[in-house]
Amino acid sequence: MPRRLGDGRKAWYIAPTYRQAKRIVWKPLKEITRPFWAGKPNESDLTIQLATGGTISLRGADSYDSLRGEGLDFVVLDEYGSMRPEAWNEVLRPALADRLGRALFIGTPMGMNHFYDLFQHARSHPEWAAFQFTTEEGGNVAAGELASAASQLDERTYRQEFQASFENLGAGIVYYGFDRAMNVAPVSYDPKEPLFLAIDFNVNPMCAVIGQNVGGKVHVLDELVLPQSNTVQLCEEFLRRIERWVFEYGGPVNVYVYGDATGNSKHSSADKSDWELIRQVLGRAGRLCRAHFQIPKQNPTVKMRVNSVNGMLCNQRRERRLVIDPGCRQLIKDFERVSWAADANGNILAHIDKSDPMRTHVSDALGYQIACESELIEKGHVSRTGLF
Repeated sequence: MPRRLGDGRKAWYIAPTYRQAKRIVWKPLKEITRPFWAGKPNESDLTIQLATGGTISLRGADSYDSLRGEGLDFVVLDEYGSMRPEAWNEVLRPALADRLGRALFIGTPMGMNHFYDLFQHARSHPEWAAFQFTTEEGGNVAAGELASAASQLDERTYRQEFQASFENLGAGIVYYGFDRAMNVAPVSYDPKEPLFLAIDFNVNPMCAVIGQNVGGKVHVLDELVLPQSNTVQLCEEFLRRIERWVFEYGGPVNVYVYGDATGNSKHSSADKSDWELIRQVLGRAGRLCRAHFQIPKQNPTVKMRVNSVNGMLCNQRRERRLVIDPGCRQLIKDFERVSWAADANGNILAHIDKSDPMRTHVSDALGYQIACESELIEKGHVSRTGLF
């Protein structure tokens, strides 16, 4: 007969890191268990002693070797997909064995990783149970927020983050939302809208894209791909490219400038950072443009940047809101050829393959602009998958 929560039973809640466990669970756990305390909770060890003799403790999987040596009756692994699988296989499962303990795994799908493998195992073995709950089923996110997410995210990312679906987002081509027949078309300058200049600070080639936000869509008008160049030369080439629009329609144009946040760092060979040089060159070109700088304090993650671009290429509603002029040949090649890196065994890694010096830079530049302007910032509204 199984023992009750008392009788000296030990339960652990484990998050990917110790700090996450404390931030997410400690305060509500104390409020829920307050009537059953045997004494004041241990704030340094994050442990609550219950009057029935049991204990509940919070732990982090980032130092899973330190969790060895204790017998457990129940363990919760939250966001298991973000943990090393060895934390379960080598440490926690043995800790449950002698006490016939049980485990609950919770998490957001993150591709076909070890969480996916365990979920499939649970679906086919009678001693396990598997459950999936979408964000909509959870009832904690408003319908308007779900509609906004559907308009901003591509299909596969939306299914993963909001519909608890295991999607292989990391495999193969990075910009899988791109379709040359649907995303490439002639676009022209609209004098009623400002321009944007999005920059990637590479040396060979130095890259940027020129575009506009028009009616909820991004129009890419031109690309700058300059071999063996520098920041000043890139700005001068940008001013040369926009002269025809300034003289045809009159007056300086408003230009919103986006790019790599690391451009704020000074180089050993210069006394000015890339962004300081850009401000200087564009500031002297008042007859052509008025520059407004949209520089983040830190760059978006690769995942956020890629998801934002794929969401514009083709979102969950099958809407395509990124249109590229056919003259932007290197950007089109990026969308068709940039892929995720792989190790020697062919396993897909979590970073982009940059082995071709011509690839990734133009699409990176555009990604900075789209990610910066994206209305969907990560808000923690995600679907959940769980299994016992």
